[in-house]
Amino acid sequence: MIVALGADLVEIARVERLLARHGERALRRLFHEEEVAYALARQDPFPSLAARLAAKEAFQKCWPESLAWKEVWVGMEGKRPVLRFAPPLAKRLEEAGLQTHLTLSHERAYALAVVVLVKGEGEG
Repeated sequence: MIVALGADLVEIARVERLLARHGERALRRLFHEEEVAYALARQDPFPSLAARLAAKEAFQKCWPESLAWKEVWVGMEGKRPVLRFAPPLAKRLEEAGLQTHLTLSHERAYALAVVVLVKGEGEG
């Protein structure tokens, strides 16, 4: 059963400006090391970083409480992006029987993320 749906759209140039202004400090504050490693392995890291910011915001729209930037992040399972969670949040999701589904997309100017929070499903 779908419990919540969240979507977010991020302008890629905004992320590029943010990192030009704040550099390493912004990377450490906003992104988990797994996200940074994935993005920096790309020829152009900004679409990947923007998509990951969008994913964090999309999940936040599903969750009833405010979260820190690094409590939720995007990891990869093969070629499929998945949400990962800090242990206390992961425990709460598990106890509530909640799972997430994530899709990411980007084109020239924007990155998009959609998160579906479900209860009572198999693998998610």
